[in-house]
Amino acid sequence: MAFQIVLNLVIALVWMALHTTWSGLDFIIGYLIGLLMIFALRRFFPQPFYGRKLLAVVKLIVLFFSELFKSSFMVLRYIVSPKLDINPGILTYETELDSDWEMTLLSTLVTLTPGTVLIEISREQHIAYIHAIDIKNEEDLSNSIRNTFERAIKEVTR
Repeated sequence: MAFQIVLNLVIALVWMALHTTWSGLDFIIGYLIGLLMIFALRRFFPQPFYGRKLLAVVKLIVLFFSELFKSSFMVLRYIVSPKLDINPGILTYETELDSDWEMTLLSTLVTLTPGTVLIEISREQHIAYIHAIDIKNEEDLSNSIRNTFERAIKEVTR
């Protein structure tokens, strides 16, 4: 996969050199042309086409920003409301993620989302302890994390 990325960057630079203009738009056009060329020749590479991973990374970034936006308004609503109607607590979350990279990414995404903090990870049992500002239903919160962040991380890393 790394070879395909480097090859795509080289194609983009060659495209810019052939047009004798070094602008960002020419680089993007060259990069897209290189992406199409690598996609057309994907059966000659031993690794799978890296465009799927690239798309999965973009989806993960968009998912994070949408969750960040939603949770920020939720926390803002708690701050502004005159009566605090929250149920803070610690959630025991069992994950299917295996590698250190996946667990680090999950802990970073959960911690950067307002209202939640990942406290500890038990590696032996694949359990994460998450403090949330409002836990109305533990199953709903677990399923929300599993269906958003964990699924997106699996798409990127596997």
